[in-house]
Parts: sequence; C-alpha cells; structure tokens
Amino acid sequence: MFNKKKAKQSDRIKTLSLTIKFKIPMKQSAGILLYKFVDKTIFFLLVHPGGPFWKNKDLESWSIPKGEFTREEDPLDAAKREFEEETGFEVEGDFIALESVKLKSGKTIFAWAVEFDLDVTLVKSNDFEMEWPPKSGKLQSFPEVDRAEWFQTEHALKKINPAQADFIVQIISKISSSL
Repeated sequence: MFNKKKAKQSDRIKTLSLTIKFKIPMKQSAGILLYKFVDKTIFFLLVHPGGPFWKNKDLESWSIPKGEFTREEDPLDAAKREFEEETGFEVEGDFIALESVKLKSGKTIFAWAVEFDLDVTLVKSNDFEMEWPPKSGKLQSFPEVDRAEWFQTEHALKKINPAQADFIVQIISKISSSL
C-alpha cells in the first residue's frame, strides 16, 4: 500500500540532500609553498600550526601557509593574504600554479609555489582565540602558526601533512627540468 506521508518525507529528504550537495559551497583553502636553493639543494618553507592541539605534534603536522577563502575571492590573492597573515611577510615572484588537492572531508586546497627567501626568525603570525582548557569558559589567544622552518625535500615530506605532500612532489617535477 502506498503511503503518501512517507513519500512526502522521502521527497523532502531528497530535496534537502540535493540542497546540501549543490547549494552549500564546500570549504576551500589557498596557500603558497616557498622554495629556495642553497648550494643546489632545494629547501621548502613549512609552518607549524599553533594552539594546544598541535603543541606536541611534529611529523605529518606541518603545512604550507594557507587558509580558507570564499568563492568570490581570487584564489591566488587569498593565498597571498593568508601567507602574510601566517608569516608576516608579503611574497611576490613568479608564482607556479600547482594542481589542487581534494581532502577526504571534501575541502579543496589550491596552491602556488614560488622561489623566495625569508628569515624564519622574523616570522610573526596572527592570533586566534579559543576556549582553553575545554569547557572552562576561558578564552585564550594562540598564534595561528607557532613556527616556520626550511626543510630539505626528505625532511619536508616527513613533516608535511600527507594530504599536502603532493605539492612538494609537483614543484620538484616542474622545476627539475630547468635545473
């Protein structure tokens, strides 16, 4: 026997599902992978996230400087903005577009690489606030990035979040033909 009430509920669920799938934009981030050469050895700049969750994490915890942006914002402009927010440096140069990476969560990361040198001791990140300790009702401020370091390829691939490792592989492939 056909149940109209169940059919209407099913239609509403399908509509809601389609709305979520097609109307709500997926999160997206944009970032910049800096590289430099020292005596023909390539180094990559990675940043370590600040805050209590990341305090004792090291391997597979580092990242390219990046952050979220809206669909209205140009991805490269967003990457430059996020780089400055997380490092305190404005970066310019010949940006090389890398293929985006899609995370398991559905988030897409767009990235560019550029040859540029900076002194990591001068990196100064913006801060964010969060309740800490949890359920304490107390807000504490933490740097978005607590440190930045230059890593040779082998170490960079161990330190970087595995979902972002392809950015390093891509830029090595792109620049190796010009070496």
